[in-house]
Amino acid sequence: MPVRRLGAAGPEVSALGLGCMGMSALYGEADRSESLATLHAALDAGITLLDTGDFYGMGHNELLIAEALRTAPPAAREKALTSVKFGALRAPDGSWLGYDGRPAAVKNFLAHSLQRLGTDHIDIYRLSRVDPDVPIEETVGAIAEAVQAGHVRHIGLSEAGPETIRRAAAVAPIADLQIEYSLISRGIEEEILPLCRELGIGITAYGVLSRGLLSGHWSADRRLAPGDFRAAVPRFDGEHLNRNLALVEELRTVAAGHGLSVAQTAIAWVLAQGEDIVPLIGARRRDRLSEALGALDARLGADGLAAVERAVPAGAASGDRYPAHQMAHLDSERRRPTAPEES
Repeated sequence: MPVRRLGAAGPEVSALGLGCMGMSALYGEADRSESLATLHAALDAGITLLDTGDFYGMGHNELLIAEALRTAPPAAREKALTSVKFGALRAPDGSWLGYDGRPAAVKNFLAHSLQRLGTDHIDIYRLSRVDPDVPIEETVGAIAEAVQAGHVRHIGLSEAGPETIRRAAAVAPIADLQIEYSLISRGIEEEILPLCRELGIGITAYGVLSRGLLSGHWSADRRLAPGDFRAAVPRFDGEHLNRNLALVEELRTVAAGHGLSVAQTAIAWVLAQGEDIVPLIGARRRDRLSEALGALDARLGADGLAAVERAVPAGAASGDRYPAHQMAHLDSERRRPTAPEES
């Protein structure tokens, strides 16, 4: 397993990380035994970065990871690193209540995560969405205190915009920014990615297969399970879906020419965008994990990468990556107002 470093101040991790959310929440019911088997298979393959959120299944995901690590071989367990998002507020019915980045809340969330994970530290800790009511300096400052106390090793950000990134980095070293990045979600390329490189901040890219849309396994007639949040995501709806699947078919042609699957090609493209980018693979099953790992052996070359981008040009995706009410919570998507045209 090749390795990459998350930013100038971050840890060395496997070139692919495992995003564990789907094992507990938001994609419908998951098979617990298969989830544990997939976690073990990932560790056996050399994946060291396990990404979760304390609100995934209201703690279920952290408990699942704790069980997987507890039952893994000692060598794999010792190499594993946990990346945890916090701050999302949820009700008993699963509804979303906002975000809390207050320093006292940071300490509270952290205490519960440490208990559920059965560990004395978390390797990378980050606010899941920027709290508009709390200066980012206060939130990052509280995590920095946890670093000093030994409860956290590194500080991360999630879906933060340029101004927030600069302000956070002025408080303490930031290892990485976790943000959606894929062939059809390339918004970070204009300003956020160059800024992170200027500041020595790595990228952990989630959604590299756009929640299955770029997997090559999706079809227009697929029925979603109850509780699958993709039913509310514009890119999976109606004509948006048809247009996006047409892009996937163009990508399939390129992938076949290189002896790769669509998913492997999409992951390989993200891997090729820089050694400072670590894609997170949201596999819930061992067969999907195995397919994703094949991307590490892909050799697209300059011509192949150009062919991929011709098949799926920047800006070609149809529909937003989240429903409107969730887009409003993304600090990374805030657009600075443009100056009015002079008359």
